[in-house]
Amino acid sequence: MIKFALLCASGHEFESWFQNGAAFDMQAAGGLIRCPVCQTARVTKAIMAPAIASSGREKPSPLLSPPEPSANVALLDAGDKELRSMIEGIRKRILEQTDDVGMHFPEEARKIHHGLVPERPIHGQASFEEARALIEEGVGILPIPLLPSEQN
Repeated sequence: MIKFALLCASGHEFESWFQNGAAFDMQAAGGLIRCPVCQTARVTKAIMAPAIASSGREKPSPLLSPPEPSANVALLDAGDKELRSMIEGIRKRILEQTDDVGMHFPEEARKIHHGLVPERPIHGQASFEEARALIEEGVGILPIPLLPSEQN
């Protein structure tokens, strides 16, 4: 496997892995490689430094070390940023305007559904099996959307 630095016709840079150089050439010629930002299939290899394997005893060259955590490594366009902002806003609103019942969510949701306690918006934790059982019982629940940083 080999990792190539790639460049699209619009100037977006990204990386991808290929079985070998011929595999890249074949996929590029067939229009199978697309820029993750603008989706163009006009993609070429960019100039990149060679990766040199070491014995593990030597300190890696600064040219070959991974980027600093503060470096901008993700390519996000305006649409991606807007979507992330919307998810953050929805999540914030849900958490601010609902009662956190923690691990008692399944029991509290059932009590509300059956009219045993006054109706109120709640949030909390439930296992996959508990959530499935609530849905099968007709209790209206939805997952709180995860922030992109929580999916790593």
